Parts: sequence; structure tokens; C-alpha cells
Amino acid sequence: MLRAGVLPTSFTFSSLVKACALVSELGFGESVHGQVWKHGFTSHVFVQTALVDFYANVGKIVESKEVFDEMPERDVFAWTTMVSAFLKVGDLGSSKRLFDEMPERNTATWNAMIDGHARVGDLESAELYFNQMPVKDIISWTTMINCYSKKKKFTEALAVFEEMRRNKVSPDEVTMASVISACAHLGALDTGKEIHHYVMQNGFDLDVYIGSALIDMYSKCGNLERSLLIFFKLREKNLYCWNSVIEGLAAHGYAKEALAMFDRMERQHVKPNGITFVSVLSACTHAGLVEVGRQRFLSMARDYLVPPGVEHYGCMVDLFSKAGLLEDALFLIRSMKVEPNSIIWGALLSGCKLHKNLEIAQVAVKELMVLDPDNSGYYILLTNMYAEVNRWGQAAKIRQIMKETGVEKRCPGSSWIEMERKIYQFVASDKSHLASNEIYLILDELDMQLKLAGYGAELEKF
Repeated sequence: MLRAGVLPTSFTFSSLVKACALVSELGFGESVHGQVWKHGFTSHVFVQTALVDFYANVGKIVESKEVFDEMPERDVFAWTTMVSAFLKVGDLGSSKRLFDEMPERNTATWNAMIDGHARVGDLESAELYFNQMPVKDIISWTTMINCYSKKKKFTEALAVFEEMRRNKVSPDEVTMASVISACAHLGALDTGKEIHHYVMQNGFDLDVYIGSALIDMYSKCGNLERSLLIFFKLREKNLYCWNSVIEGLAAHGYAKEALAMFDRMERQHVKPNGITFVSVLSACTHAGLVEVGRQRFLSMARDYLVPPGVEHYGCMVDLFSKAGLLEDALFLIRSMKVEPNSIIWGALLSGCKLHKNLEIAQVAVKELMVLDPDNSGYYILLTNMYAEVNRWGQAAKIRQIMKETGVEKRCPGSSWIEMERKIYQFVASDKSHLASNEIYLILDELDMQLKLAGYGAELEKF
């Protein structure tokens, strides 16, 4: 264009700077900035705003702020771009100061503050901005739903969705995928079915995003048949869809079917990723397919160029440990290319408990005392193993170590159940529910019936 002698306009520079930002082309972007000066566009608000965004995208926040400070005029979009620039680099203090200075704000400004705080996990501030904003659009609602989901507050995510509907704001595909995913994590099948019905009634396309979310939701909620039905009905399937259905089959104990689905995915020329192999290796663990698991693990890097991560090693250690191949599991841990974590050593310890291998159990606990010193479960498991072979002195020694280091029993895990679209949460020995007495009476009755049916010995283990 320059060689042809055609003079650039403000639109030329806005487009050029945006292109440089999208591909993080710092050198060329700085050259374009020089051309902006040369052609006298330093006072043009759209061009300068594009430069503010460009420098922020390439990590040059100081230069971004310099351009912003030199602007003779700033509109609300320019202010919002600078606020977003600070948020991109995690400078929440500067973004808040600039936000407070703004002469006017629009919905995009508020959304930027919500999203920026959500990205760094500051849920409290994200909630504050969300509740204060005068007008919320679909981006505001969806950002808040995603924010709650990332912090594993799935009940709150669903509550925001219900509030969104009450405010007559129509969700889009991104919103629906996030809400369905929240139902999956909660195991809220009835709510998930209702949202699926809402998707169908309101003309949403069953695309790869909503489709993969529904596959995952029905599988995690125990309805594998419906999960498979949706998978096969999808016109287009991406890797997420394949991963969801393979994971679902593996989690429900259909190991051979999960492996067959993996082979089918290959025939469709869909390249697997690390998540795919976690599901494949988990399927092998569920079914005790040691050699198949070993071969799949080796083929990851060799055939698919997927480097094994700690989660893949964890699957293999679990597979070997459950099969009694504790020496193989220990050898694999010691040959790992990444640092083994407490989950990996914990899987080995569980295998030692199962197969009564006290020698390797002591090795695992020694590592766990360093990696996860406050977890009482490992100490207790080793204590029980000593007690089983009448080594009471060593069992007492472990208890003494727990006492000296201040290790206490951890808070019990929680469980929840959905009844009539309401989710009830429980922990061990919990009596907070209004119907606790009736619940425990029924549990006692079930316990008695199980013992009468001959399951007394198995119950004693728990």
C-alpha cells in the first residue's frame, strides 16, 4: 500500500495494530506505532486505544500506560481497554484505581472487572462487582457462572443461572455448556434433564460444546445410556466429545467398550490428547488389563507424541498396585520424568495395604511424610498394617509421630444427593439435617438387613 503511494487512514492503523496484537508481533507493531506518529494520528482515539491493547497483549504494560497517558481524549472504550490491560497482567490494584477514576462506565467495563478478578481466583471481588453493576448482559451472567464453576461452587453457579432466567436474559451456547457442566459435577440429574429440555425447547443447536457437556453430565449422573445416545446423535464430534464418552465408559466399568471407542476415534482421524489417555489408562485399571495398559502407556509418547504427565503415571501406578505388581509400580515411580506427588505414592500405599506388602509400604509412607505431612490417612493405614501382623511397637511409634507432629484426623469427605431439584449435602456423623433421626433409623435398618443377608464380615472392614 505504501509502495503504491496510497496514504493510510485511521482505519488502516487500527486494523494493522489489531493484527499485530493478535499474533503478538512486537517488532512490526512498534514500526506501525512509528508510522502512526509519522502520519499524525497520535490524537486519534481509536488508533491510540488499539495501541494500548496491543502493548498489553505483548506484555508491555508500561508502554501501554504511556500511550494511554498521552491520549488527549479518552472515551469509555479507551478507559476500559486500559483497565483490561492491567487485569491481563494481574495488576488488580492499578485496575481498581483506574476503574474508580473513570468518568463513566459501560457494561463492558464491569464485565472486564468481573472476568479479571475471576481469572485470578478472587471470587469475593468478582461477586462484589457483579452485584454492583447497574445493567448485566449475557457476558456478565456467563462470566459469573464460570467463575463459580472454576471455584467448584456449582450450586451457586446454578443459582446464578436461575436468577439470569428470572431476569429474562437469554443464555447462549457458552452459558448452557457451563450450566450443564455444573450439573455434572453436582450429580444433579433432574436439574440436568430440565436444562437439556430447555436446550431443546429453545432451539439451541446440539453442537460440540453443548453435546460434550451433555455426554459428560449424563455419564457422571449415572445415566450412561442417555450419554451414549447423545454422542451417537451428534452430527459433528470434536475431541472433547470423544474424551467425554471414553471417560464415561471407563468410569462405569466398561473398559473394553472404552478401548473400542478409542480405536473408533482413531479411525475417524481424531488425534488423542493427554486427557484421552487418562481415560484409556483408567479403563485398563478398572478392568485389571495390565498388559494393555502398559502398551497404551508406551504408545502415548512413541506413536502420538503425547508426553506422559503425573496423572498418567498415577494411572499406571494404580494399575500395577491393584494387580499386585508393587515392584513394577515402585520402579516406574523412580523412573518418572516428572516429580511424583502424594497421589502417586498414596496409590502405591493402597496397593501395599491390599496385598499386605509392609516393606514397600514403609517406603511410600516415608515419602508421603514429606509430601503430605498433615494427611492422617497415610499414617493410619500404615498403623493398621503393623497391627495386622502384630507389630504393635511400630504401630505405637507411628501414633507417637502423629502426636508429636500434631497430625490430626482430617475433616471427613462430603457427599450430596439431589431430591426434588434440591441438593442435600452430608458428611460422616452429620446431624445438621432436619430429618437426621429418620435418616439414621433407615441406615440402621439397612445395616441390619445387610448383616442378615450375610454381608456382616464385609461391613466390618469399613
